[in-house]
Amino acid sequence: MSTTIFKQEFGMHLRSVITWSVAIVAIMLLYFSIYPSFARDAELLSKMMTRFPKELLNAFGLSGVDLSTLLGYFSFVYLYVQIMLAIQAANYGVGLVSIEEREWTADFLLTRPVARHQIMTSKLSAALTSMVITQAVVWISTFGCLIAFKGDKTFQADILILLLLGLIVFQLFFLTVGLVISLLVRRVRSVTPYALALGLGLYVLSAFGDMLGESKFELLTPFKHFNPHYVVQHGAYDLPLVMISVAAIVISVVASYWLYLRRDIPAVA
Repeated sequence: MSTTIFKQEFGMHLRSVITWSVAIVAIMLLYFSIYPSFARDAELLSKMMTRFPKELLNAFGLSGVDLSTLLGYFSFVYLYVQIMLAIQAANYGVGLVSIEEREWTADFLLTRPVARHQIMTSKLSAALTSMVITQAVVWISTFGCLIAFKGDKTFQADILILLLLGLIVFQLFFLTVGLVISLLVRRVRSVTPYALALGLGLYVLSAFGDMLGESKFELLTPFKHFNPHYVVQHGAYDLPLVMISVAAIVISVVASYWLYLRRDIPAVA
């Protein structure tokens, strides 16, 4: 790994890390600040929700959720945190190696006395470090909000930890798959459309599957692999689905190195 490349890449991600971290904390505070009201009017809210179509409740992750409990309410907030983390990771993945080609600096980088696998490792390490910082913010803000707004309610810390650990693998999926996509495309002119398409596209696929009651969609999207309602209800992961994400991550990492080592990098004319 090249320390110079790592520092450069991490510096490029730093502002993004701060932005996403602040956004996540704001979302947590916004939703948890109204939790006491939800808890007080839980019965009225449950009656109101029965009037909505089941498909609509499924699409927004509200079917079978007890919003009066802390973890039930967090599993609702969890979905929005997932969407934000998915877009962040996909953005890092798609832009990891495409930025040099887009800005015509790739040929300069490759003429330095650093092997391609070292470049890839340095870039991945910087992206992973950025995600670790964001994950730390998620963990701290989650525990902080639960403790601050729980009132007389209690929650199972072991289930909460399972939910938060799931977010780590969840982000790795979008980082590595985004990286593979960028290497399969001849030239990425803008990272944002690809990141949004990957992050929001797989969420829409998950919601679409819930609306149709189609279980086959569970195989395709990590939003179903790390379903918070399943974890809260069973106190464990749906392991076969989680292993699909793990396998996708491993395959994507291997494929990324293989593609990058053989990639024909355009030079400045």
